[in-house]
Amino acid sequence: MTDGHPLATVETYALVALGGFAGANARYVVDGAFGALPATLAVNVLGSALLGFLLYEEAYLGVFSGPMRTAVGTGFLSSLTTYSTFAVQTYQAAPLVAAGNVAANYALGVAGVLVGRHVALALARRTNQ
Repeated sequence: MTDGHPLATVETYALVALGGFAGANARYVVDGAFGALPATLAVNVLGSALLGFLLYEEAYLGVFSGPMRTAVGTGFLSSLTTYSTFAVQTYQAAPLVAAGNVAANYALGVAGVLVGRHVALALARRTNQ
């Protein structure tokens, strides 16, 4: 099936929907286990690390297919992570907690991407030996 085929589009939508379903449920479980602010921070950092890995894996390894990237990146990770909840929780928090929440989400999110990149590079080096 080629990219221009109508079923390829349906397949893409289905993969995004399945990934989204899984990501939203994973976030719900994490929220129940850790509570609001820690859960949002955890899923945002984990999502950043996984997306960093997914993006750099494409550049260095290219193991995952386009449909897999779509299901994981656009579907799962976009439903797992949440900017809107982060924004609302930050707005509702006390000023010092809000400042710490912003700093933690951004600093650890960027660190997560760097960890994902490091893992992708390490796997690429092992594969190329």
